[in-house]
Amino acid sequence: MNIKNEGGDIVERKYEEVIKHIENLISNNQLKQGERLPSIRFLAIQFECNKSTIIRAYNELEASHKIYSIPKSGYYLVEKNTSPDSEYTTIDFSTVMPDLKLLPYKEFNHCINKAVELYKKSLFYYGERQGLESLRKVLVNHFTDHQIFTTKEKIFITAGSQQALSILAKMSFPNEKKLILVEQPTYNLMLKLINLNKDNLIGINRNSNGIDFHELEKIFSKGDIKFFYTIPRFHNPLGLSYSEKEKKRIVELAEKYDVYIVEDDYLVDIDINKKAFPLSYYDISDKVIYVKSFSKAFMPGIRIGAAILPEKLHTEFLNHKICSDLSTSVLAQGALEIFINSGMYKNHIKKAQVEYKKKMVCLKECLNNVNTEGLEFSVPETGFFLWVKLPTNININILMKRLAEKNIYILPAENFFIDNIPSENSFRICISRLSKEQIRLGIRLLFEEINILEEQQK
Repeated sequence: MNIKNEGGDIVERKYEEVIKHIENLISNNQLKQGERLPSIRFLAIQFECNKSTIIRAYNELEASHKIYSIPKSGYYLVEKNTSPDSEYTTIDFSTVMPDLKLLPYKEFNHCINKAVELYKKSLFYYGERQGLESLRKVLVNHFTDHQIFTTKEKIFITAGSQQALSILAKMSFPNEKKLILVEQPTYNLMLKLINLNKDNLIGINRNSNGIDFHELEKIFSKGDIKFFYTIPRFHNPLGLSYSEKEKKRIVELAEKYDVYIVEDDYLVDIDINKKAFPLSYYDISDKVIYVKSFSKAFMPGIRIGAAILPEKLHTEFLNHKICSDLSTSVLAQGALEIFINSGMYKNHIKKAQVEYKKKMVCLKECLNNVNTEGLEFSVPETGFFLWVKLPTNININILMKRLAEKNIYILPAENFFIDNIPSENSFRICISRLSKEQIRLGIRLLFEEINILEEQQK
């Protein structure tokens, strides 16, 4: 066989032959779950082709979630997914979780083992209270990729972003103000957290048109807003993001009226818009507190978050954190540091960006194929959420009951408003953990029920 100058047809056949060969090894049980695949060099010799042809075949198998790669280690066979979700018995639009098929179990397990070796002495002691210094150094560069410029001295590692938000809600601020302003609707656990601390809470309406800046300035100017909690990017539950102009205006008003901003940027990793900057990018007066989670787009169980704090808040924040947990898990921090440093994190996020974008495209296509007359919604480019506003004549409780009978679950607006009093007849759906097949089926059944209820009202 002449392979000196592989023509397009020959390369195509070789590439397909390699894929078929690997699939045969899997089906014949010659490759077991978690086992390492033959090396690229070995297969290139076996099939008498270039290494690039083998890499192309492996990339295709990886894209279809049959294998996964570990940098400098090789390719491995993915474990079979035997979760109930794969049987499509339940379509849960209410739960916010990353796609389990995207979670890098094997790669991160490798990092855990490395962290045990590297930090074995530290495991017998409480860690650094502000967080592992080596991880904070790594995060300085990591944040720079997202236009967040800081130093290791300003970064505080927490047990998930939820711990950071809890501390910020409880602690006193240099502006000596008492009220916390939140968007309406907003992240429901933040509302519960503030209420548990018995803090004074007020809201400002946010919808597909953003927020009313005249109203925001009026609230800020009253003089008693400790901080404004906002989710500028991929808002939970709206799924929408502020424009750069809106972000600049929020920061300007905060600086003008001595109000701090708590920026919850929990889904920054999956943003494919390279021109989208965080609020902290526009902050020149140290008014923005940046909070990031490594749970939603990466791995929920790791329970690692990070907060970038203005210097005036350091001592108070650390005092509260010490009373909360003394220090965050050294093992989890060390593993995350290795995972980021090795390039595995970037590799994982690239895959996640592609998959969540595909899911949102699928959702948009589904909505184009159902009757949405009388409904209001705006489909984001990517992310986890869609917010749907119903006509006033549809009872959300009846809709939820009918859907539950078909094992389909959504979350009503009351979960996202202060005192559970919604200002609109709406619900949120989350598509992050669902397959495209589940999204298609779920959307069809969901909108069939809405249309049935609408017909009954005529």
